[in-house]
Amino acid sequence: MSRQETEALIAAYYEAFNQGDMDRFLSLLSEDVIHDINQGGREVGREAFAAFMQKMNTHYREQLVDIEIMSNGDGSRAAAEFVVLGEYLQTDVGLPEAQGQQYRLPAGAFFDVKDGKVARISNYYNLEDWITQVA
Repeated sequence: MSRQETEALIAAYYEAFNQGDMDRFLSLLSEDVIHDINQGGREVGREAFAAFMQKMNTHYREQLVDIEIMSNGDGSRAAAEFVVLGEYLQTDVGLPEAQGQQYRLPAGAFFDVKDGKVARISNYYNLEDWITQVA
């Protein structure tokens, strides 16, 4: 893929996320996508990613804004920086009690792209900042 095609793929990924279009969102991932969870483990496969997103959408309502996408010369890797505007809907295990708290959280992600699909995504944000905002 070209650099422009990769950046368009990542833009489509975030557009689908913001629209809550999980079918389109998941269709942009390779079948064996690698997902590195912020301050957590690694999951492999579109099915595992879908389950993760279902859990996230139960506990949080989020929109991503101020998205900046960058890619390397051959389009095989990309990065994005953005701000998460969120609402904590339902208490997540081991985290503060949810009471509809709103948060604003700077975040970033790194991608590998293969055959026109996202093959790896690693998300990063400051969990302590988030906890401070919702506690």
